[in-house]
Amino acid sequence: MTCENKKKRLDFAKTMLSKFERGELRQDQIVTGDECWIYHRKICKAASNASWKKRDEPPDTIVKRGRNEAKTMFCVFFRSTGPVLVHYVDKGKTIDNQYYIEYCLSPMIEEVERQRPSHGVRDMFLLHDNARPHIHSNVINFVKSNGMKIIDHPPYSPDLAPCDYWLFDYIKECLDDEIDQESLAKSLTNVVSSIPHSEYIKTFKKYIERLEYCILAEGDYFEYFMK
Repeated sequence: MTCENKKKRLDFAKTMLSKFERGELRQDQIVTGDECWIYHRKICKAASNASWKKRDEPPDTIVKRGRNEAKTMFCVFFRSTGPVLVHYVDKGKTIDNQYYIEYCLSPMIEEVERQRPSHGVRDMFLLHDNARPHIHSNVINFVKSNGMKIIDHPPYSPDLAPCDYWLFDYIKECLDDEIDQESLAKSLTNVVSSIPHSEYIKTFKKYIERLEYCILAEGDYFEYFMK
């Protein structure tokens, strides 16, 4: 990581932590989301395939994915109160700024407004990463025109993105093999919906802890500080 990126991460962590401490931002005001490829066939991680062998015994066969193995891209948004949106991208489609607005952000905002009929999204903050569709001017203008504020996520920071440091790994561990997009989407939605609300709350508390770790590491990656 470059010194410039470390500084951006450090400045971001200090700014965000200060907002939480001053009460300018609460955990329940954040909606976070991201996209992730999910394979239709589940295989174990390499670490789970490790086993002790005698010197003259052949190693176990490690299952690897084929180049053209079936997978589907999902976009998931959630809050500290639970899930907001699960959307899967049809085969052959890609997420550009217009697709992101129409099929991800618009239904996400509608669902938050349904969940919060008295306040809607006017005091909510959107936390997503710096993927190209996310930072397009059309997306920025759309979010702001709906009364939401955008959290300026620092580059190269999956360790500060709840989807990356928690949700997507959790989902992949819970899924089994699925035959098509529809069955995978149904199973994934069930997984997300069945997560206890306490876990959603916990991951936002961990977000604040990770900001503290980022400051302790002076903007560098901080996994070695964590238990």
